Amino acid sequence: MTLPRNLAALSLVMTSLATGTEEKIFHSGPAQVALVELFTSEGCSSCPPAEKWLNDLRDAPGLWRDFVPVAFHVNYWDHLGWKDALAAKAFTARQHTYAGAWRASSVYTPCFVRNGAEWRPRGAAPEGLGAANAGHLTLRWRAGENRCVIEFTSAEAGKDYDVSVALLGGGIVNDVRRGENSGRTLRHEFVALRLETTALTAGGNGTHTASTTLSPRDEIKTGRRAVAAWVTRRDSLTPLQAAGGWIE
Repeated sequence: MTLPRNLAALSLVMTSLATGTEEKIFHSGPAQVALVELFTSEGCSSCPPAEKWLNDLRDAPGLWRDFVPVAFHVNYWDHLGWKDALAAKAFTARQHTYAGAWRASSVYTPCFVRNGAEWRPRGAAPEGLGAANAGHLTLRWRAGENRCVIEFTSAEAGKDYDVSVALLGGGIVNDVRRGENSGRTLRHEFVALRLETTALTAGGNGTHTASTTLSPRDEIKTGRRAVAAWVTRRDSLTPLQAAGGWIE
C-alpha cells in the first residue's frame, strides 16, 4: 500500500506495552524526496552563511516531506588552527568520492550536493524532485535500542540496494576560539553525528529490509536529534529515495 503525497514524512509514535519501548515511524511517500547535503567546517570562514541557509530549513514547510538535509563536517581545514569536533574522516572521504565521480581535481567548502549532483541553492528551500514512483521508504526508530529498522519497497525487480542512515544533531552551539572563525559563535542544524551504510536484503513483493544501530555521541551537546536515511543502488552515491524526521 502506498501513501498519498500529503502523508509523506508522517511521524507516528507507537508504544509497546509489553516492552515499554517507544518506536517512531517515518515514511517517504512514493514521490522522490531530495537528499540535500552540505560539506562544511567550523574552520572555514566561508561556511557560516551556507550553514545559516541550511539551519533555516528547520522552519521550511517541505522539511522531511520534500527534502532531507544533512550537514557533513570535514576535517581538512583543521590545520588552520581550529579542530572541528563535529568532523570525521569518513565525511571527508565521502566528499572525495563525490569529487572523483564528478572528475573534480579538488574538494572545497561550503559544498552543496543535491541527490548526488553538485548544487548551489538559489535562496529558496529545495523542492522534491517529483519522480512519481521512486519507491516507498519507511524508517522505524527504536529509541531504547538506538536502532533504525528500514524497509524499502521498489517497483524495480532484481536490483541490489544499499541504505545509509545518519543520526543528526541540531541546536548545536560552539564558540570558536582560533582559526578563520575565531571569536564567532557558530550554530548548527542537521549535523551528521553518526553514519552507517549497509546492504538491504531482498524479500518478497519488491520489499528490501535492513537495520542498523547508531549510538549517540554524548560528548556533543545537542538541543534535538533526528534520523535520516536514503537508498542507493549498490555501489552508487545517487539517492533514489530519502526519509527522515525528528526523534526528539
